[in-house]
Amino acid sequence: MPFTDEKVQQVWEKGKVVEKHDLVFERQDAAQAWIHRDEYGNRDSEFGWEIDHIHPDGGDEISNLQPLQWENNVAKQDGSFDPAVTSDGNRNIPFEKEGN
Repeated sequence: MPFTDEKVQQVWEKGKVVEKHDLVFERQDAAQAWIHRDEYGNRDSEFGWEIDHIHPDGGDEISNLQPLQWENNVAKQDGSFDPAVTSDGNRNIPFEKEGN
């Protein structure tokens, strides 16, 4: 079932606010990847984001939801978070795994 506009906004507000950036329009996810508010659900944008269930079986309570850049959400499996994307300046870049 799709999320309501109100729930999408509540999850958006859980994104990391970055000083000197427009907190209404842009934030960062748990891997520091940039996400843009108006790119919710857009997998064609590097700043697109989705609502992630922190614990897969934890339900749709706001405490169990977080905004994730869409590639990071796709990379998350079975509750294990192995980011695909992070940021460098104002751009998103591939996440470098330790040892690479």
